[in-house]
Amino acid sequence: MANRVQVLGILNITEDSFSDGGRYIETSAAIEHGRRLLEQGADLLDLGAASSHPDAVAVAPREEIERLRPVLSAFPGANLSVDSFRPEVQRFALEAGVRTLNDIHGFPHPELYGEFASAGVRLIVMHAVQSAGIATRVPVPATEIVARVLAFFDRRVEALLKAGIRREQIVIDPGMGFFLGSEAEASKNVLRALPELKARYGLPICVSVSRKSFLGAITGKETAQRGAATLSAELFAVQNGADYVRTHDVGALRDGLAVWISLSGRP
Repeated sequence: MANRVQVLGILNITEDSFSDGGRYIETSAAIEHGRRLLEQGADLLDLGAASSHPDAVAVAPREEIERLRPVLSAFPGANLSVDSFRPEVQRFALEAGVRTLNDIHGFPHPELYGEFASAGVRLIVMHAVQSAGIATRVPVPATEIVARVLAFFDRRVEALLKAGIRREQIVIDPGMGFFLGSEAEASKNVLRALPELKARYGLPICVSVSRKSFLGAITGKETAQRGAATLSAELFAVQNGADYVRTHDVGALRDGLAVWISLSGRP
């Protein structure tokens, strides 16, 4: 229920994030912001050292690792997640003791599955219409997107389980924004379908709508002005079954959840 939602605070150690543009590329700034997110109530810090939006510049795995290394070492007692689709970076994170990995392509490299199983690491398995690399503007009909999401998880969840990864390690994320194609309606369709995903897989669901482009299409607001729209979509996602919410605005989400729980009387 809502009071057990796990909140992932987004920490972009990047030069070209769509949402905060490089404000935390310096190690000291990243560490300070990470501490602030934890103070606001983040259960996990989700560290990303390479942007994945359509206009992002590619970052080599070695550079991702060098950006991550000092920030990881600054939070030895915190729950940390590393957001990367690079196998080299995922292996580095495992060796550094990170307990959650987040992959926008849903862990497509079976040669790593044995390591994931042995480590017992939590995997946030995200769906994206792009098969590799950063997001691109793919024209996928919004009416087809839910079926594509289900087909992806049918295949990927089965593959992970067959490789020895336990169900309790798996969190599914249907993707949002450009990861669902270039139509804003696709994100709305997937949010409405969260109960179907929950019923079909019986797995925890992660949702990351924070400041996404589809919210701008609905409201007409620029990225920095999408705070209210983000919170509304996040609460809708929780009401429809999201167990994890990945957000830039941890304090706002915590306040929103507290008020909703108080008013609804839900446990």
